[in-house]
Amino acid sequence: MPSGLIPFPFHLFSFHHPSLSRNPSHTDLRGEQREIMLSVLALTSVVLLGIASQTTAIVVYTSWERHALVGTDVRLSCSFFSWQWTSPDVTFSWHYRPDGAKEAISIFHYAGGIPYVDTKGPFRDRMEFVGNPSRRDGSILLKNVDFADNGTFTCDAKNPPDIAGSPSHVRLFVFEKVPVQAGVITGAIIGVVLGLLILIVAIYYLMRFLVARRVFSLSMSKHGRKGKGKEGSQQKQKPKVPLVFISF
Repeated sequence: MPSGLIPFPFHLFSFHHPSLSRNPSHTDLRGEQREIMLSVLALTSVVLLGIASQTTAIVVYTSWERHALVGTDVRLSCSFFSWQWTSPDVTFSWHYRPDGAKEAISIFHYAGGIPYVDTKGPFRDRMEFVGNPSRRDGSILLKNVDFADNGTFTCDAKNPPDIAGSPSHVRLFVFEKVPVQAGVITGAIIGVVLGLLILIVAIYYLMRFLVARRVFSLSMSKHGRKGKGKEGSQQKQKPKVPLVFISF
């Protein structure tokens, strides 16, 4: 039996009775009950083992890509999910691999409640820790970015006893101005949204116009029928004047 699992009390679910053992049908029933209880125990063991395996894992999250203009500041976000409460020994580590380089260098580390920023690397005097470890946030801020800052940033987090997990990566792209492709896509999205809004408003007012026109037509047809009915009744009710012939 795996460690940490409580043995299942089969004796509490035993329906043994001296008179039942003499009847083959009752014996078969006890066998089926025993198989059901074993199946339940196996399923429970699988679920408990799955939960136990999850409590030792940690999942780190970052963006896939970040775009920035030359001379601006960019925030690189990093957070994690853990089944454990946030530990006071939580740690965050950031590594940076420039475009074209094979190896990454360490640029930031947070441990013991103290942030350690690299003072010799490419981001010296241009990096700030803006995260909140108690809220599982290990974000950093890069200031005055340049083309040379293009590359891959890797964030890794540990929340003891959850230490098993994979780091997350984010690509940084620095541009002199907003890329044409990004501008075209943004403009297209805005145009589609505005077009849909205009179409919805036009359909709404068109439906109102058609409904009002239909109501007006029905109203006019009803008044017309009433008028014709009155004229006909008046003609029918008109008294006839008798002709009187006078002879001399």
